[in-house]
Amino acid sequence: MSKTKVAIIGSGNIGTDLMIKIMRLSSVLEMGAFVGIDPESDGLKRAARLGVPITAEGIDGLIAMPEFADIRIVFDATSAGAHKRNNELLQAHGKRVVDLTPAAIGPYTVPPVNGDANLDALNVNMVTCGGQATIPIVAAVNRVAKVHYGEIVASISSKSAGPGTRANIDEFTETTSQAICDVGGASRGKAIIILNPAEPPLIMRDTVYCLCEDADREAIRKSVEDMVAEVQTYVPGYRLKQAVQFESIGDNRPLRIPEMDGSFTGLKVSVFLEVEGAAHYLPAYAGNLDIMTSAALKTAEKIAQRHFAGVAV
Repeated sequence: MSKTKVAIIGSGNIGTDLMIKIMRLSSVLEMGAFVGIDPESDGLKRAARLGVPITAEGIDGLIAMPEFADIRIVFDATSAGAHKRNNELLQAHGKRVVDLTPAAIGPYTVPPVNGDANLDALNVNMVTCGGQATIPIVAAVNRVAKVHYGEIVASISSKSAGPGTRANIDEFTETTSQAICDVGGASRGKAIIILNPAEPPLIMRDTVYCLCEDADREAIRKSVEDMVAEVQTYVPGYRLKQAVQFESIGDNRPLRIPEMDGSFTGLKVSVFLEVEGAAHYLPAYAGNLDIMTSAALKTAEKIAQRHFAGVAV
């Protein structure tokens, strides 16, 4: 089967890591172009050394490239602000778009939760790195016991956060919070991101708190562990830091939090995660990079297999 040609817009950490993953790991996708706006960026220089067609003229440069006609899927790893125009131009040319920014123009997509649901959409959104790490856990709890409130805290090394990530902090929290509800199934959601400047850099850590109906704790634990195993099929460094924690919230000491109406009684489930990257581009501490690009790669491969299998490109 011929591989499906793809392009990546954004020559920063995320775009470069994704390019390397496609070239090393994918039997479905083939790099057709790598796009940036800084000709001196490490990503563009690396792509040129690897023989990938490049342009430093952004989306307009991509459209002008002779290779553009053969490209069927475009990954956008720029910023939420830039994605709107990029998507409009790409849609006008009939390209399918995998959005790695928090722009959320297309439906939220988290592979182990709703990975097959949006394959016909012309634009799919990969939420955020924190969303990819934590929303599967919220969904795992919710499939056993209704989650009334889900809160996630994503802590990443400051060194793994490039300019695009830093420019999108507000969009990160808003998009992730909404996806906790829309994909994870929680009635309310809240997301927090921490850029940790510690030296040596710390590996990505994620904390997930769910306030849910009281239910079989063993069933919740197994559901979470099963979900972790599913994520590990495409992100091997994704793992639980310790056993799932449970705390009963009774009528004698109900929780009151601003995000919920009134007080809560039921079960508090706490899950602590660690995400070690595959170190395809940045070191292993950048698990936030790895889970985002791995989720995008898995999604694009499924889109290609559904729509372009056997098509010469």
